Amino acid sequence: MTKRVVLIGHPVAHSLSGAMQQAAFDELGIDATYELWDRPPIELADAIGELRGDDYLGANVTIPHKERVVPMVDRLTEEASFTGAVNTLTREGKRLIGHNTDVAGFKVALDKLVGRQKMPRQAVILGAGGGGRAVVYGLIREGFQRIVVFNRHLHRAEGLVKHFGRTAAHMELRAMPWHESIIEAELAKTKVLINATSIGLTSDTSPIPAEALHAELLVLDLIYNRTRLLRDAEAAGATVADGELMLLHQGAAAFTLWTGQPAPLDLMQTKLAEARAGGLRSAEGEPTGEPAAAAAE
Repeated sequence: MTKRVVLIGHPVAHSLSGAMQQAAFDELGIDATYELWDRPPIELADAIGELRGDDYLGANVTIPHKERVVPMVDRLTEEASFTGAVNTLTREGKRLIGHNTDVAGFKVALDKLVGRQKMPRQAVILGAGGGGRAVVYGLIREGFQRIVVFNRHLHRAEGLVKHFGRTAAHMELRAMPWHESIIEAELAKTKVLINATSIGLTSDTSPIPAEALHAELLVLDLIYNRTRLLRDAEAAGATVADGELMLLHQGAAAFTLWTGQPAPLDLMQTKLAEARAGGLRSAEGEPTGEPAAAAAE
């Protein structure tokens, strides 16, 4: 029987994950298909219930459901529990297990960005959605001592800080209002800037002014493009990286969870590059229209 893996989000019209996951199944001779399920929030519970059937290996979960799905599963892994967000589901019999492979993917991307330098201890994060939660948890695990989260809707950032209250008890984790002067002041005294919003995904805009960037920064944009933010940062002399490594490695971790086999990383990276060259810009079907910025925040 052909097994099924689905991506659940709203919308999911464009997906880079589909290209690399299907190629990986085919390469390893795994009889499975990767499907896109566009499900609005009102239909999410029914979709999750359907995944308990024997023909499913599991699922990916993306915007706007990463946090909504948490109470709908039977068990959470440590990463999913601590982040309060799920991006991958697996089955144990009829039980559904929620994972967060974004955390593993982010670690690879951060290590690559930092390179041989000593790991910094302060960071500014833009965005407080599911991606932002994985980033904050990853930084806490790396031993960061001060993390400032900006979000256009301040209550979302404050909710993230509250969620990590115990985990971050040893450090300073703060939510601040999204004002250019405040962001610029924080960037002047930090080393790491991470954009976990989708600002710049669909238009040539940056979440922050170019003059706020400086040469000492390490800048990671979770969008898988050479965004305006990355171009401005590079022009300022900063070290930059886009979200491709995080996307690739979160997908590889999900593949292994579903199949029990190591992911064919080189093939998956090639398929990602081909999909990007063909015009796809979103990760797990994340929105490619202007509503994306609101969804990510």
